[in-house]
Parts: sequence; C-alpha cells; structure tokens
Amino acid sequence: MNDDAPVLNPATGKSKLRFKTIFVSDVHLGMPDSKAAQASHFLRNCLCEKLVLNGDIIDAWHLRRMGGWNKGHTNFIRTVLRKMEKENTDIIYLRGNHDDVLDRFIPIQFEHFIITDEHIHHTPKGDYLVVHGDGFDAVSTNHAWLAQLGGLGYNFLLRINRFYNGYRRLRGKEPFSFSAWVKQKVKSTIGAVGKYEEQLQNLAKQRGCIGIICGHIHKADNKMVGSTHYLNSGDWVESMTALVEHLDGTFEILGYLDFCQRTNRDPKGAAAEGEEEPLPAESSPIPM
Repeated sequence: MNDDAPVLNPATGKSKLRFKTIFVSDVHLGMPDSKAAQASHFLRNCLCEKLVLNGDIIDAWHLRRMGGWNKGHTNFIRTVLRKMEKENTDIIYLRGNHDDVLDRFIPIQFEHFIITDEHIHHTPKGDYLVVHGDGFDAVSTNHAWLAQLGGLGYNFLLRINRFYNGYRRLRGKEPFSFSAWVKQKVKSTIGAVGKYEEQLQNLAKQRGCIGIICGHIHKADNKMVGSTHYLNSGDWVESMTALVEHLDGTFEILGYLDFCQRTNRDPKGAAAEGEEEPLPAESSPIPM
C-alpha cells in the first residue's frame, strides 16, 4: 500500500478503502441485534495491514442462555479469516467480557492470528495500549452476575427499540435509539463513563503509552483525556462504527453509512435503523 486513496473498480464505480489498521469491537455475534452483515460488508471492502478485534466479538453470554447463531454470524468469521488468508492481514483478537471463555486459552499465536487480552499498537508518534476495557468497569469486574443481568436488560431494550422504531417509521420519523438513551441517562447519573476513561488513561501512562484504544461501553470516541489520547471503536449492535488508522498515522471514527457513501455502496439490511440518532438533552423526553 503506497497511499490510502480508495481502490476503484471502474466497471462498477465502487471502491475499497485503504487503511493501515482497523479496530472493531462489540459485534456480539449470537445476539439477534448484532449487525454482523454490515460489519462483514465493511471489512470485505476495506484493505488493511492489521485488523484488531477488540473484544465482545462473540457474545458467549447470550449463546449460553438462548443460542442465536446464524449464517450471517458465520460469514463474519469467514470474512475475518479470508482477510488473513487472501490479503495477508494480521489479526489481533482481544478477549472481552462477553467472550471471556477465551481466558482459559490465551495467549495463543499462529502465523498471522493472535488471541490475547491486551496489545501494544505502535505508531510513529508513540505507542497505544489496546484493551477491551471491561477490567475498568466496576460492575463487570466485581459483580459479574449484575453485569449479566444488565446484559439481559439491554437485550430487552433492543427488542423494544425494534417495535418503537417500527412505530416511528409508520409516522415518517427518523429512527431513535431508545436503548442508547437509557444507557446515557444511567451512566451520566453515576458518572461511570468519566471514571472509566480516567482509569484507562492512568493505565496507558503506567505502560508508557501516549494513548489507549478500547471498546466495551458502545460509545465511539476520539479525544484527549488529560495528556492521553483516548479512542473507543464503538460497536456493531447500534452505532455501527469502527476506528481506523490511516497510513499517515492519524485516527478516525468511521461509521457504516459514511463508509457506504465513500465506496459508493448500498447499505446492507436495515442499516439506517442501526445508526444512532443524536441523543436528546438531559431534560428532553423520548421523541414520539
């Protein structure tokens, strides 16, 4: 790769995007609300030297309780393996809390495939610590049963969201993420996100890194927390975002619909429903 200009197919007018590294987290394969088809579509049409799967790619919690694996989820795994085999992409899989069954096996390293719990990502400006981030969530770490109960509640909210957005479509309104709205209310009340970011910042400093890259909280971000560069890749349940590193070392949060526009491709499935609408202010009611 000499530059990050898109690779255009003149016959179709469609293109593939070039990046140095792609970071994807929280696909939650096994959940009915996993946007596996959109995540696969994104990865198939992006070229990269390294792909970091930053935790909760497979939702073992949901699979143990209810099952739910489908062909689209298998296709995502095939897409990842194809990138390794056909494109010589290095794959780094970091375990999350929903795929914590990997704890008994890690670290595992094959030729181009590593499964571990953290990774140091080198850039020209300095090193970044890459972790899923659940180790700094007090609920996930100290009260696993409560975290699993919260997971059940989140799944329930997602189901409600489907019906609610069906109602909004009938009225000609844009989709709204009810589950994300509830999460924002809860987390802003207890100050969880701020504490989470601060703890990750401290860990990055301890490891001599200039930045930290994580997932877990399903909230994509690219900002400075103190003197530390904080990056979160978001999720592929609602927001459908990835973190990409360009060949010049700069980072960008890239949403699925933006990816489709840049490559001149049609979104897969009901993609627009997964794109989060900006959340209302604290005093705003749920839009009807």
